[in-house]
Amino acid sequence: MPNSLSPATFDAKTILARAGTVLDIEANAVQELRARLDDQFVAAVRLILATKGRVVVSGMGKSGHIGRKIAATMASTGTPAFFVHPGEASHGDLGMITRDDVCLVLSNSGESAELTAIVPLIKRRGARLIAMTGNPHSTLAITADVHLDAGVAQEACPLNLAPTASTTAALALGDALAIALLDVRGFGSEDFARTHPGGALGRRLLLHVRDVMHQGDKLPMVSADALLPQALLEMTRKRLGMTAIVNDTRQVLGIFTDGDLRRVLEKSLDVRTLRVSDFMTPQPRCIQPEKLAAEAVEILQTHNINGLLVTDAQGTLVGALNMLDLLRAGVV
Repeated sequence: MPNSLSPATFDAKTILARAGTVLDIEANAVQELRARLDDQFVAAVRLILATKGRVVVSGMGKSGHIGRKIAATMASTGTPAFFVHPGEASHGDLGMITRDDVCLVLSNSGESAELTAIVPLIKRRGARLIAMTGNPHSTLAITADVHLDAGVAQEACPLNLAPTASTTAALALGDALAIALLDVRGFGSEDFARTHPGGALGRRLLLHVRDVMHQGDKLPMVSADALLPQALLEMTRKRLGMTAIVNDTRQVLGIFTDGDLRRVLEKSLDVRTLRVSDFMTPQPRCIQPEKLAAEAVEILQTHNINGLLVTDAQGTLVGALNMLDLLRAGVV
């Protein structure tokens, strides 16, 4: 009898114990893959790098679901790839595969009928074949140009039938392949953002400070000899909660913020006669316009400030931004 749970044993301790066993089995399955990384893995990477076409991933059932994810991961990390269902391949979709492509087929048994049926046709087209299986002596493993061993000692299913540890291992090995390719290609964060332009990730990676900052007439600044009322008027007009204090050549001398104003008012001073330079924060934190907007977020959060001045390499004021600007841009 399998070691299954009966309704009478559905207590929290038993449920958590079963879940913990599943995680242990799957974690061990992934860990054991590391010892089996060998020249075949290197050959798979080199084969894909050398191809003029794309990586065509295929698998049946649960392996197919894992294959779709591997194809998506590759496509988003610099390796053009797509998934072809092996059943559909036998009914016309095989035409998507060219001699310049590399096919990556997944099957735990290595004997999936739908895959073994199309492998000879893939070979006849001249495409190269990488098989990821749990059986190095299987038809797919022997037929392939490269074999990646994703075998596991046991499934996490108590019946040792449902694909669990085997699909986890295949997914992890597919991720390892995709990231190894990413690394060798020198695929960077901006490349990644170009494949994810529609989401928050793309905005974080592609948006620069110059795209967000206020500039020109919207840039708050006063001279060092300006009185506090002038600085307050500038802050009110520009609505950034701060103003830069600059010299005649727009070199940044300091910054005056809403927080500085509160500290002045706490002292019950007559603001009408005070110079802003006497209460500014000298040598404020600044950022250059070519920096990523995500870097501006990091500075603001790390130093618990709300506004940031933007300067060029010579320290000349060219812009300003605050956390609200970054929120509106979707960077935060």
